[in-house]
Amino acid sequence: MELRSTHSRYGLAQIAMHWLVAITVFGLFFLGDYMVDLGYYDPWYRSAPHVHKSIGLLLLLLMVVRLVWRWLNPAPAPLASHRQWEVKLAHIAHAVLYLLIFTGLVSGYLISTADGSSIAVFDWFEVPSVTGQVKQLEELAGKVHRWCAWSLVGLAVLHALAAIKHHVVDRDETLRRMLGLSAR
Repeated sequence: MELRSTHSRYGLAQIAMHWLVAITVFGLFFLGDYMVDLGYYDPWYRSAPHVHKSIGLLLLLLMVVRLVWRWLNPAPAPLASHRQWEVKLAHIAHAVLYLLIFTGLVSGYLISTADGSSIAVFDWFEVPSVTGQVKQLEELAGKVHRWCAWSLVGLAVLHALAAIKHHVVDRDETLRRMLGLSAR
């Protein structure tokens, strides 16, 4: 399998980034949902937010790389069997997925840095606050972050169901292309 995509197939780089982002988004969602209910004496009370923030910032970096890669290496053409409305809806869904991911990541960053503090990414390096102390930013960013997280997961589930529909009902190569199993 080639690293770069062709007119008919996804390359290894796009496939790997797609699945890494998907797994990370769901992992962050479940970790975030779990950690908001932790008690002060729970062993994960301090480490879960640290892990969540660190992975979130690494995901932001991966998403920037993914956008650049996609700009330099466009996705394969839609399958000939895809209807025009399916192609348009897929483009809209992908754009909204990207928007929700970036909005969720930036709002998460703003939650943690609204008091002017930096974020230590697995104690490897620190990402400083770009806002300094801003009153009520943490609360507003928290609402946006929560809304984006739930919307993103909901849309990602619909995205997965659409891929399954293409595989089971339409019997086309849509899902197989993103798994790197396409015959073409």
